[in-house]
Amino acid sequence: MSLIRRSGLLLHPTSLPGRYGIGEFGPAAVDWLEFLAGAEQSVWQMLPLNPVNRVGCPYQSYAALAGNPLLISVDRLLDAGLLSRADLADIPDLSDGPVDYAAAAAVKDRLLTRAFANFTPTAESDRFATEQSWWLDDYAHFMALRRRHGKAWTEWPAALAVRVPDALARSTHELARELDFFRFEQYLFATHYAQVRDRARELGIEILGDLAMYVSPKSVDVWARPDLFQVDAAGRPTALAGFPPDAYSRESQVWGNALYRWDALAAEDYRWWVDRFRRMQDLCDSVRLDHFHGFHRYWAVPVSRDAARGRWEDGPGTDLFTAVRKELPDLDMIAEDVGPMSAEVQRMRIDAGIPGMRLLQFAFSGDENQYLPHRYPVDCVAYTGTHDNDTTAGWWDTATVDHRERAERYLGGVPDGICWSAARAVFASVAYLAVLPVQDVLQLGSDARMNTPGRTEGNWQWRLDPRSLTPGVEFRLRRLTELYGRDRTAAQRYAPEFTA
Repeated sequence: MSLIRRSGLLLHPTSLPGRYGIGEFGPAAVDWLEFLAGAEQSVWQMLPLNPVNRVGCPYQSYAALAGNPLLISVDRLLDAGLLSRADLADIPDLSDGPVDYAAAAAVKDRLLTRAFANFTPTAESDRFATEQSWWLDDYAHFMALRRRHGKAWTEWPAALAVRVPDALARSTHELARELDFFRFEQYLFATHYAQVRDRARELGIEILGDLAMYVSPKSVDVWARPDLFQVDAAGRPTALAGFPPDAYSRESQVWGNALYRWDALAAEDYRWWVDRFRRMQDLCDSVRLDHFHGFHRYWAVPVSRDAARGRWEDGPGTDLFTAVRKELPDLDMIAEDVGPMSAEVQRMRIDAGIPGMRLLQFAFSGDENQYLPHRYPVDCVAYTGTHDNDTTAGWWDTATVDHRERAERYLGGVPDGICWSAARAVFASVAYLAVLPVQDVLQLGSDARMNTPGRTEGNWQWRLDPRSLTPGVEFRLRRLTELYGRDRTAAQRYAPEFTA
C-alpha cells in the first residue's frame, strides 16, 4: 500500500450530538465532516458500525455484516417524506446526557415502524435487497425470529434453531412483512451512510473503519453457519474468547464472543472472511483489524468463564491474508497490534503488508520503549490513545510520578498542557498517519472515556457537545497539522522503500 502523510480524528458516530439519544448519519455527521475539513484532517476513524447489544458494545455484535439501525437519521426520514413532524410529537428530547441505548432503541423502533408504513418499494430499494441478499436474507429472517421469540436463537423451537429447511420456508412465509421491515432498515442505513460518505469524499476525507475480530455467540453469523464456530450441536459455545492480563487489564478477561473453527474456514479458503472483508471495503476506505494478535494465536476460555484457565490456540496466520489479498488486492488495512508485540505477530503483520499501531500513552515505562515517537516506523498509525484507553488528560491525572517525569523529559515539558503536547509528539513522528481521539483535542478528562476493557457496564456512552468544536479548536488543530506537514495540501507520499 502507498503511505501518504496525513492525520485524522477518532469519533464513533454514536457519539455525535442529536435529540434522539444517540448519534446519527444526519446533519450532525455532516457538521463533523465540515469541522474535520476546516482543521485540515483527512481521516475520520470510526468503531464498528454493526448492530449493538443492550450495552452498546460494537465488538459484541449480533450481525457482522449488517449496519446499526440506531444510526439511521430521523432528519433524512423527514426529508424523504417517510415521517412528518406530527410523527415526532410524542418523541422525547434525548439531546442531553450520555448515549441511552435502551431509550434510543425504543424511539428508533417506533419511528422506523411509522416510516415503514409510509414506504413504497422503489427500483433502488429492490436493487439493494437483491444485491445484498447474500447476507441480508439471513439477517432479516434472524431478526424477525428474534423479535417473535424474544430469546437467544439456541432457545428457539429446535427446527428453527438448527435451520430445518421446511421450518425456515414456513417462517419465511409467515413473517414476510417482518422480513421486509428489516430489509427496509438496512436499506435506510446504507442510504444515509452513503450520503455522509459522499460528502466526506467531496471534502477529501477518508473513512477508516473497524472490523471486530469476533461476533456474539447469539449472532446471526453463528446461527447461519454454526459449522464455522466452536459450538456444539445445539449451538452452545464450547469455548469463549478472552485475553490474559495485559496493558489494558491486570486481570484475565472473558469477552464472551464465539470462537472460530479455523480448520473449517481454511477448508473453504476463508470464504466467510473474504466476504466480510469485501463488505468492509464497500463501506470504508481502509479498515482497522481489531485484536490482530488473535489471527496468530487466540485465548480460548472454558465455558465456565474462568479466564485464568484459558489456553492459547493457533490462529490462521498469514494464510488468511493471502486468501484475502488474492481477491481484494487493493484493500487497505491497519493492524491493532498493541500489547504483547511478539516477533511472530510482527512477522505476520509485515508479511501481510499491513501497517501497525503505536500509542503514546504506553511510551513512558522505559527508555527503550517501542512506543516512544522517535522509534516509530513509517508504516504505522500513531495515536495518543484509543477508545480502549483513558483520555490523555485522564491518563495524566492518574499517571505515576515516574511516568510523568519521563514524559516531561521526553516532551520537553508540557507548556501547552499534556493533550496538545502529546498531539505534537505523534504529529511530529514519521508515522504516515497520526490519529487523535476527539476527546484529546478537547482536553477532556476521564468522564469522557469511551471504554474501559473488562468493565461490562457504563461503556460506549460518551457524546460530543457540539458547542465544544469552536473556531479556536479548529484553528489550533489546523496549525498543528500544517506545522508537521499532515495537511491535505502538503500531504506527500513516502518513497516506495518506506511502504509496507
